[in-house]
Amino acid sequence: MPPRPRPLLTPTLRSHANPQRRFLSTPAHAPATSLPEPPPQRWLSDLRARIGKCLVFGCSPAQVSRAAVVLRAVATEWRQLTAGSEGFLTGGRRGLEGHRIAWGEMDSFQHVNNVNYIRYAETARVNWVTNFAVHVDPTHRRQWSELMTPKSVGLIMKSIKADYKLPMTYPDRISVYHKLRVAPSAEHAPTAFVLDCMILSHAHRRVSARTEEDIVLYDYKAARKAQMPEFMLEAFRETYRLQQEETARTRGRIWDLIGTVEELEKETWDRDDAVEDLGSAARK
Repeated sequence: MPPRPRPLLTPTLRSHANPQRRFLSTPAHAPATSLPEPPPQRWLSDLRARIGKCLVFGCSPAQVSRAAVVLRAVATEWRQLTAGSEGFLTGGRRGLEGHRIAWGEMDSFQHVNNVNYIRYAETARVNWVTNFAVHVDPTHRRQWSELMTPKSVGLIMKSIKADYKLPMTYPDRISVYHKLRVAPSAEHAPTAFVLDCMILSHAHRRVSARTEEDIVLYDYKAARKAQMPEFMLEAFRETYRLQQEETARTRGRIWDLIGTVEELEKETWDRDDAVEDLGSAARK
């Protein structure tokens, strides 16, 4: 979102707790959601390597078919599974998907300059808000659209923190997603909220950067902080619920794929009487 005047706010690199500040927070009486355990950090590359070991050892046609199903899922669902396992919603216009990195975005060190990661997150954040206006809550389309303008109640970036995980180079594509860190409180309307952002490299199939974005609601007409309107509260509560559902679904899917690979390992190289199939070399 474009820079705006900040008459009452002092931006900092990272915000600190303030008892007078109202954030989004999970209600104390909210029921505990049982989520599957998060998968191993490198589950994606590990699955491909483990399947490769099974295939090299020797598989029956039926086992090859099962391995192909897992490899197909890894190849076509990796973005949804990687992002979804952390609660990021993908698809539609929720973020920035399949964006091509330009050659000019690289610096003299021949990798994408760090400033561009902030721009990617900014574009994805605008798309995230626009998605509410167009697809989630079109009844309040004008109010959602005005959040990115200084007309009435708008959004101000108080601080943003970036963690860079790996360098990206041209050519590559990226997908960028945002999620609410916590659910809106049922007790009071917050004046700020925090978004987590994930930037995925398609070439590496890994997270290339993460950002933490501290956003304040500001009433430009009254020149002061504003409480979150009811239409935003309702939309954010539903969004957080969908995030939890997506976390459970994608983690379950990943563990199912891992389970299938473990079965293949038990049936091939990891069984007690395992003998490697050396093919024609064994018959010479």
